[in-house]
Amino acid sequence: MRSVVEFQDYREFMRHWFAENKLRHGLTWRDFSHRAGYVSPVFLKLVSEGKSSLRKGGVERVAQAMGLEGFEKAYFINLVTFTQSKIGPQRKKAFDEMQALAQAHKVNVLGRKSMGYYESWKNPVLRELVPHMPKMFPKKVADCCLPKMTAAEVKESVRYLVDLGLLKKNKDGTYRQSDKSVSTGEMSFVPFAIQQMHLQMGNFALDAIKNLPLSERNVSGITMGLTQKAYAKIVAELAEFRKKIIAIASEDDGMDRVYRLNLQLFPLTKNIQEIQNA
Repeated sequence: MRSVVEFQDYREFMRHWFAENKLRHGLTWRDFSHRAGYVSPVFLKLVSEGKSSLRKGGVERVAQAMGLEGFEKAYFINLVTFTQSKIGPQRKKAFDEMQALAQAHKVNVLGRKSMGYYESWKNPVLRELVPHMPKMFPKKVADCCLPKMTAAEVKESVRYLVDLGLLKKNKDGTYRQSDKSVSTGEMSFVPFAIQQMHLQMGNFALDAIKNLPLSERNVSGITMGLTQKAYAKIVAELAEFRKKIIAIASEDDGMDRVYRLNLQLFPLTKNIQEIQNA
């Protein structure tokens, strides 16, 4: 059975744990709920399916029902907070505590070192900028960035990028990219880090609308009614479009400025069918 520290969603862990115990011991959802002190025989099934949530008083009971102890129990408690919290300090704190528990017990499953690349806008910006500013002092590099950055932050980020293998230092002291583009791959921890970057880049987009002339920015949008089927088709088209943009950027070795392209598609209303049928 996989350890709880291999998961970044407590509901996924609950489903995994239940499936294993059903196979080995014939466990039912009624048995599981009873162990955790719930009257409803299907409550934990609903929780695992995302149709209900664990409240503070029930988290420890569920952890005990699954036989979690010590750091695994502490990890699960933080995992519930991480899964159920919106983006913000509470969610970040829970993730950091999960990471600390994993590291303290020598469980390297969250890839913290790699995840750090996506936690700050400075890393992708400097990865693009530094190779095109050969032998420039960190202060000059910092001054070139529109969002404020210090020379010390430039040094720290460049060291990190080199350590991660995303930048390579040449013999003459200049830097080059190891690859033309960076992909998130299949790393399960990345979505949380990406959320942090999207928040930062979203704020920069607002600043650009306020402070940059039209000749230096391009912002447009469409408000439209969609079915779930149409939404899925548009998401697929956006994915293909993103690949084309990456290909165009990769074809040209030169660079004048570092740009950020945000692709955003999000709902402005609730599901009207669900509202009408309620």
